[in-house]
Parts: sequence; structure tokens; C-alpha cells
Amino acid sequence: MTETPGINPTDGVPPVPPVPPPPAPQYGAAPGYTAPQYAAAAPAPLSDSDQRLWATLAHIGPIIIGFVAPLVIWLVYRERGQYVADQAKEALNFQITLTIAATISGFLIFAFIGIVLLPAVLIGGLVLMIVAAIAANKGEAYRYPLNIRFIK
Repeated sequence: MTETPGINPTDGVPPVPPVPPPPAPQYGAAPGYTAPQYAAAAPAPLSDSDQRLWATLAHIGPIIIGFVAPLVIWLVYRERGQYVADQAKEALNFQITLTIAATISGFLIFAFIGIVLLPAVLIGGLVLMIVAAIAANKGEAYRYPLNIRFIK
């Protein structure tokens, strides 16, 4: 940049405002103080009646919202009770097995065997879910017959 004689390079440039000072410490707080960090408390264990309730809902919930009910119950309550974790996992495995069986039966409709097989799978699944919900409400550990245990 070449300077022209008689022209000041800072002419016409507005002055830079001064930098404001840092804020003063809050009342009662020491400078540089941060609040202590607390670890999350361990979840409280469920009572026996609550475990039976959630296990029953894990078995009967799929009638309304499919495999989502046992999945959510297992993910939320698996650390709060052994019984509800076991029954929700069993219900989730059964829903996965039932979905696979219904899908295969649906494809077999084209071979005409699925016309009989699909209603049998769905009605059998409904009956087994109701039986499992009744057993879970009594506090019994129910195991579905012909269940593939994907989640162990």
C-alpha cells in the first residue's frame, strides 16, 4: 500500500469502542466456583405388585401396540426388578417369533396353506398372550411354547 502525501490513512474510519470489563462475581459466589456434580441415583426397585403389573402389561400390551410394549417395558424396568425384566424379555421374544410366523404365513397364502395357517398363528398368539398375562399377574414365571429366544 502506498501512502499519498498529505492523506492520513485513519481518516474516515470510526474509532473502535473499548472492550467492556468482565462481569463482577455474583453475590455470595466465589470467583471460579462451579456447583458440585452429583451422580444419578440408582433406580428404586419395584415392589412385587408393581413387577406383576408391568409383567402383565408386557404380555397383554402387544394386543394394542405390538412388540413396542414389551420392548419399552424391558428397556425401562430391566434394572428395577428381575421378574419384570425376565417376563418383558420373554414377551418381546414371543412377539418377534410371532411376527416371523405371521410373515411366513402371509407369504404362504399364495400357496393356499397360509389361508388356514395365518388365522391359526394369530389366534394361537392371542390365546398364549392372554394365558401369559394371567400367569404374570399371579407372579408365575411363564414360558411361551415354541418361542425363539433372540434376547437372552
